[in-house]
Amino acid sequence: MSPVPVLAYHHVNDHRGDMVTVVPEVFEKQMRYLRDAGYRTLRSDELLSYINGELSLDEKAVMITFDDGWLDNYVHAFPILRKYNINATVFITTDWIEQVSNNAPDLNERIPDHKESDSLVKRGEGDKVVLNWELAREMAESGLVEFHSHTKSHRKCHNLSAEELEEELEGSRKIMEERLGRPCTALCWPFGRNNDLSIKIARENGYSLLFTTRHGVVEKGSDPYAINRIAVKDSAFWFRKSMIIYTNNILSNMYLGLKRKKI
Repeated sequence: MSPVPVLAYHHVNDHRGDMVTVVPEVFEKQMRYLRDAGYRTLRSDELLSYINGELSLDEKAVMITFDDGWLDNYVHAFPILRKYNINATVFITTDWIEQVSNNAPDLNERIPDHKESDSLVKRGEGDKVVLNWELAREMAESGLVEFHSHTKSHRKCHNLSAEELEEELEGSRKIMEERLGRPCTALCWPFGRNNDLSIKIARENGYSLLFTTRHGVVEKGSDPYAINRIAVKDSAFWFRKSMIIYTNNILSNMYLGLKRKKI
C-alpha cells in the first residue's frame, strides 16, 4: 500500500506570502488536482484503520487538516471543499471559539493576515478571525468536515503539569463533544510540542490519534500517537509534485531520507 501524506494547512485567504497561508485560487487548484487525479481524502477514523491494517487502500489517499479553527476556513476553504467533495479535519482551540460564539462574525469583512489574526485573538477580538460553534456545526453537518482538538487554550504542552494537561486535553474534548455532539478522538499538538507525560494523559483521555508537526508520511503500522504531516505551500506546482512523491513508497523513502540527511 502507498503511504498517506497528512497535509497541514492553517489559513486560506488572500494574503499571498504569509508563510502559513494558501490563497484561495491555489487552494482550489490543489483540491481540483486531488479530485481529478482520483485521490481518496481520509477522515481520522479511516486513517487509524489504515494504520492498524484494517483498511486496505487500493487508491492513492491523503488526509487534509487545518490547525486552529480560523474563520477563513469557513469563508474560503469550505466552499471549495464542498465543490470538489473533499473531506477535511479541523483542529480547534476551544477557548477561542467559546469566547467568540456570542458574536456573529461579519463574513464580508476583510480577513487579516496571520500575524494580525493572532494579535486579535490575544486582545480578545477573535470574533473577527475565528470560527464560532454555529459555523463549525454547519461545516460538520455537511458530512465533509470533522472537528477535533487543538487543546483548550493553545499552550505548549511539553512543559505543562499533569493537572494543566488534564485541563487542556480533557477540557477541550468535553466541550467539543458537548457543542458539536460528535466524538472527539484526535488531537493536534499546538506548535508540535509534546512529551511522554502529555502523550500519556492524551491516551488516558480517549485520544486515539495524536498529530505532530514532524515532516513525514503515514504508513501501515505507523505510530498513531506520533502522526507526521506535510506543511502545505502556496503553490499548485509544489502540490502536484509533492503528491506524486509522497504517495509513492520508493520516491517518498528516497526524498524523506535525503531531507533527514540535510537536517
